[in-house]
Amino acid sequence: METLRDILDAVAQGVVLPPDGRVTVVPQMSDRDAGVLAFTAHAVVFIDEDPQWVHDTLAAVPCDALAAPMNPYFLMALLDRTGRRAETIDAMLVGTPLAGEPPLPLTEITDGDHPRIVYARGRRDDVRAWTTEGGVVVLGRGVAGRLEVSVEIDEGVRHRGLGRALVAAARHLTTEPLWAQVAPGNARSMRAFLAAGYRPVGSEAVLLSAR
Repeated sequence: METLRDILDAVAQGVVLPPDGRVTVVPQMSDRDAGVLAFTAHAVVFIDEDPQWVHDTLAAVPCDALAAPMNPYFLMALLDRTGRRAETIDAMLVGTPLAGEPPLPLTEITDGDHPRIVYARGRRDDVRAWTTEGGVVVLGRGVAGRLEVSVEIDEGVRHRGLGRALVAAARHLTTEPLWAQVAPGNARSMRAFLAAGYRPVGSEAVLLSAR
């Protein structure tokens, strides 16, 4: 596994990185995304910086070594070094593709100015979106070109299982693993993805370009 995409593809196939306490440093695969991925006792830092600086900075973090890659001290050092910005640390989930048609009616949005498409284009490439009554599901290529999913549910139809149905339907829209980034505090969203068959594989902090 030589690149970030190699690592993500392996994880999506169920390969477990060695729980050896190490931190693997690999280059970014795009100017847009840098960051940190944390797995069980193994972390991956993907950034176009000197690997020795990364390891030296981690060694100076005042906490247990296994926690250092996601420690605010280290993340702030990365932000200061790169001039990037970050929003939160997300849980990282992946779902396998499902054959057949989606179990609810979906209509693809062709309006490129739709607010959900405009928002997604700031974080992903090759963005596509579909609507159903009360919700929107969006697919696009994010970190290392992996296919990522997000959904939006209208306020008036929440608490009825539509979110779970949409993220399950998204698995019918692709033939490759589908990734999701969910804030751990968003328990409603986390429950929806888990109920739809996505499995948690780690956590991530994506450092976005200042642009």
